[in-house]
Amino acid sequence: MLLPMLLGIKWMDPEWLLQQFHNEFVWLVLVIIFVECGLFFPFLPGDTLLFAVGLFVATGKLDYVPGPDLLELAVGLGVLTGAAFLGNVTGYEIGRALGHRIRNHDGKIVKKKHLDKTEEFFDRHGSKALVIGRFVPFVRTYITLVAGITEMNRHKFLLWSAVGAVLWVGIVTPLGFFLGQTFPWLSSKIDYVVLGLLVLSVIPLAIEWWRHRGSDDEEKAHA
Repeated sequence: MLLPMLLGIKWMDPEWLLQQFHNEFVWLVLVIIFVECGLFFPFLPGDTLLFAVGLFVATGKLDYVPGPDLLELAVGLGVLTGAAFLGNVTGYEIGRALGHRIRNHDGKIVKKKHLDKTEEFFDRHGSKALVIGRFVPFVRTYITLVAGITEMNRHKFLLWSAVGAVLWVGIVTPLGFFLGQTFPWLSSKIDYVVLGLLVLSVIPLAIEWWRHRGSDDEEKAHA
């Protein structure tokens, strides 16, 4: 398989995970989504797994609910959205409880440079960062922690986190489903699909970097 060869990590490959866990694959995805959104492990393949769930349901490789494929998709959307939302709430409460002890810590998992970049992103976009950040790697993992550390209003946090979870899951998973229905052969080319998603996920980071670089250059020019 192309993806494990490039990354050297088998569990980054949805096809390999499906072969190992069969219909329990969906439970594994729920755990990974929860951990990525709430427990500060940014290197988990959340986007690709959401897409893969839709793709595998559409092509008959995944069958975790009796009934038509659309029902299975709807159930998947519900539980995956719930996992993403609960992960966010967990990260927020950890940040709110531990506060500056985490903010000033620079460890292997919670790195200060990632928190700094996420805090800049949060300052720039405000509450919308909880929605936009869902689609940006690393930001997706740390944004809830930053919201907790800065003691963002809890009701506002819950509202925007719910919106972000619904949009993230509600866009990526159905995209996999409808592409799988239209192009069933995609399920045998999942490596290339995942690599494409990885490239797309880097684009928001590149845009943010470019905008930030531009503003830095402007400040230097006026200095």
